[in-house]
Amino acid sequence: MSHIIEVRELRKEFVSYSSRVGLKGAFRDLFTRNYKVIPAVNNISFSVKRGEMIGYIGENGAGKSTTIKMLTGILTPTSGHIVVNGMNPHKDREKFTRSIGVVFGQRSQLWWDIAVQESFRLLKKVYNVSDEQYKEHMEHVIQTLDIGPLLDKPVRKLSLGQRMRCELAAALIHNPPLLFLDEPTIGLDVLVKLKIREFLKEINEKYKTTILLTTHDISDIEALCDRVVMLDEGKIIYDGALEKLRAQWGDEKEIQFHFSKPVQYYELAGLVPDSGVEWMKGSGQNVWIAKLPNEEVIISVVIAKVVQTFQIKDIKINEVSTEEIIRNIYEEGVVHG
Repeated sequence: MSHIIEVRELRKEFVSYSSRVGLKGAFRDLFTRNYKVIPAVNNISFSVKRGEMIGYIGENGAGKSTTIKMLTGILTPTSGHIVVNGMNPHKDREKFTRSIGVVFGQRSQLWWDIAVQESFRLLKKVYNVSDEQYKEHMEHVIQTLDIGPLLDKPVRKLSLGQRMRCELAAALIHNPPLLFLDEPTIGLDVLVKLKIREFLKEINEKYKTTILLTTHDISDIEALCDRVVMLDEGKIIYDGALEKLRAQWGDEKEIQFHFSKPVQYYELAGLVPDSGVEWMKGSGQNVWIAKLPNEEVIISVVIAKVVQTFQIKDIKINEVSTEEIIRNIYEEGVVHG
């Protein structure tokens, strides 16, 4: 099976009721309700190959969580076709849940009052994992996530970072081929984030674990995913390589020049006319910024001309961050693929 996730024309609608105003309205509401149907996920299609790590991104209310809930069998689609791990997530519920791992940043699968390792033992039984399989796989997981010292503590005594590392380990007890991570690093400090990222890379390489990651933290996506699927108002507006997204939308560069002496705008504007270069004053004395297309020839020409004409203390080239690119895409609302 080449695709581990196959989604076609997937749709989920929610019904929203509105109440009429006043006593008369309340009385009429008893007999007929005003309602409207809102599509949270609006006929989306995509597929995921085994071993891929995909960033599933979108602003709040874009439909990310609804999609994940349908893919994990928690919600039934209004219409459309889903096959995950060769099964229908909703119909083959019991068999299906044994083939996936799920970590929801806001929801725990560990028992609050018992020691972490007791939770692990219960999950081991639930998933029918043999002692041998458990030992072979989980020793490595526990060591890499550095949760050995936490195993005999009750979950309620753990910090958020400690709990999330234990949640991740719990999701992997049965070594599933597919892992869903919904905001796994939310509220965590940088070191814990780095540890979790390193670990995810490692299991992806070692076991070819397929990972679908929703996150607001763009640096998670940059560190882990080659491909992003971007959702806006229930529709996919981009599905492709992160690099291509950057190349396509990060199509401007900024070069900051710190001149030795004061320079006038007209002197700069006349250097490379008709090349799409915009000049603006930077912060600091004698600092100017050139905004220009991200094309090597133009960049080289501008730098060469400036250096030949003026005395310079410093030059800095600024990349446009992925975060900024994504913000621009949402503001424009459409991506030309």
